[in-house]
Amino acid sequence: MTMSPSGVAVVAEDLAGMRSQAFGLAEYLALPSRFHAVHPSGLMRHLPSRLWTAPLRALSETSRLDPSELVFSVAGKGGAVGAALRRQQHRVVQIQNPRMPLGRFDLVIANHHDEISGPNVLLGRTALHGLTPQKLAQAHREWSGKLRSPFGRPLLAALIGGANGRFRFDAEDASRFAQHLVQAARKVDADLFVTTSRRTGAAQTDVLRKAVEDSGGILWSAGENNPYRGLIACADWLVVTADSVSMVSEAVAGPAPVYVQTLEGKSRRIGLFLETLRECGRIRFFENDLEHWEVTPVDDTPMLARDMCQRLGLKHFLRDDI
Repeated sequence: MTMSPSGVAVVAEDLAGMRSQAFGLAEYLALPSRFHAVHPSGLMRHLPSRLWTAPLRALSETSRLDPSELVFSVAGKGGAVGAALRRQQHRVVQIQNPRMPLGRFDLVIANHHDEISGPNVLLGRTALHGLTPQKLAQAHREWSGKLRSPFGRPLLAALIGGANGRFRFDAEDASRFAQHLVQAARKVDADLFVTTSRRTGAAQTDVLRKAVEDSGGILWSAGENNPYRGLIACADWLVVTADSVSMVSEAVAGPAPVYVQTLEGKSRRIGLFLETLRECGRIRFFENDLEHWEVTPVDDTPMLARDMCQRLGLKHFLRDDI
């Protein structure tokens, strides 16, 4: 008889996107959840995670994992640890393609653009996250008065990532993008609010800030009172850079039309992801003009949470209040 889980142990690198996906899924379970960071050291830092001979050495607080905890492992490094924990009789749900045999996990939750399949695989169009309709409604109540113009002007919000292993975003790219945002906002007489991320870079942020603030807009880059959720909940249009599946997935969960700003570079996975959302009418590519079109929020997290609970016999832990 399978033991009922006492909680959820999230096993991943300490990165915002990975935390967001794992805890976004965990919120659908009426179970406590906690984080265990994966920190490879020594030779492990220089080897692909699939070649680690002792993955549990990369896991912080190994001795504190309760055998009854359900493990959510994330991405390649988290997956290497998750597969090792499953050999110790933990039930393990792997989030994202682990890039190792899928049978090493009880369940794998990934995206259609990962191009994987198997009897223990669940696929969604969007990345997992915790931006439920209830949280977005709360964000709208909290931020509407702060973000919306008292003069009735619409709001154009831009969520900006940056360079990664697949895409380039240098200061020149930032300058060109900022000018296009300013021009688009002027055409529709909209207020402009821009947020950046850690990947954006200091030089790029400085370029963006000057262009945005010189036009009368606002740029938020760090500190308290992050308006990110408020912008998704309140904006009339969202423009999101193409580098982050998580950021685009959260944007399309909101009520606004979403434009995606392409970046120099190429990723087959992200290309497939964006094309799926374009085909269902949820995004368009940003070409310096803004239009209103009827949209339906897209978020596959609730469906994947229900399917996960069905597969693992955890239906009685599925929350019905979010």
